Amino acid sequence: MARNLRVEYPGAIYHVMNRGDRREPIFKDDPDRQRFLETLAETVLKTGWQVHAYCLMPNHFHLVVETPQANLVAGMKWFLGTYTSRFNRRHRLCGHLFSGRYKALVVDGSGNGYLRTVGDYVHLNPVRARLLTEEQALSDYAWSSYPAYLRAPSQRPGWLRVDRLLGECGIRRDDAAGRRAYAAALETRRRREEPGEWQAVRRGWFLGGAELKDRLLEQMGRGVGEHHDGDAKRETEEQRAERIVGEELRRRRWSKADLGQRRKTEREKVAIAVRLRRETVQTLDWIAQRLQMGCRHTLANCLKKARTYQ
Repeated sequence: MARNLRVEYPGAIYHVMNRGDRREPIFKDDPDRQRFLETLAETVLKTGWQVHAYCLMPNHFHLVVETPQANLVAGMKWFLGTYTSRFNRRHRLCGHLFSGRYKALVVDGSGNGYLRTVGDYVHLNPVRARLLTEEQALSDYAWSSYPAYLRAPSQRPGWLRVDRLLGECGIRRDDAAGRRAYAAALETRRRREEPGEWQAVRRGWFLGGAELKDRLLEQMGRGVGEHHDGDAKRETEEQRAERIVGEELRRRRWSKADLGQRRKTEREKVAIAVRLRRETVQTLDWIAQRLQMGCRHTLANCLKKARTYQ
């Protein structure tokens, strides 16, 4: 089965989510939830992770974690494996607890609001799941990092980092006033949720700006294999194809406008198309449109003739 790419680099931030096998509960009671958090604390100690937010739901969890040492995969392997062993041992079970691979959305930590977006998404999960009534405060849900954000630093887990998320909310001081401001912001945000607004968090592989995205795609382009799939691979392949087009245009000293001014079936265009078909997985439709060669049928005929003369 095709698998999504894992992107790792020093200082990366991820929104990690995983569900129970067959969507079954991953916690049977509060001691299980406490054991999960204890295991997370051990993982942080081993890996140097910085946890920005978390939320434990009945059959899945959300985690926003920063990895200074580019070790998400190794850390998650130990974390999920250890919690599964402890859960099974406590309940006298065996086998898988989690369903397949965890999802890891790369989050741009540039300070432009992307971390705040995933933080809001994670902390508002109990509301979307209707685990809170309209009258209940968001802080009434105990198994989230949100209540800890409203407590003094001495009353929080030492592995929970709050400053970056507060900073993206415009809160510069972790004091009583700052915590009240954060609570007010989240309660306001809670009442302004709109259908479909979280699609960028739920789908895809990256949430952030174009500059970081391009760098990551370049990095992944050097390691994409036949067993990877998903949005990341498609974007990586397109970037590789664009790089080839750029190289071919520079070699011919053509501008982008030249593609439109030259004949659709010009020999030089066909040569570029041949290279794209040989070195990328881009479709005939994509190549025909990118090189301004008409429709896919025109391109297919040109490629067929090119093979004949080779």
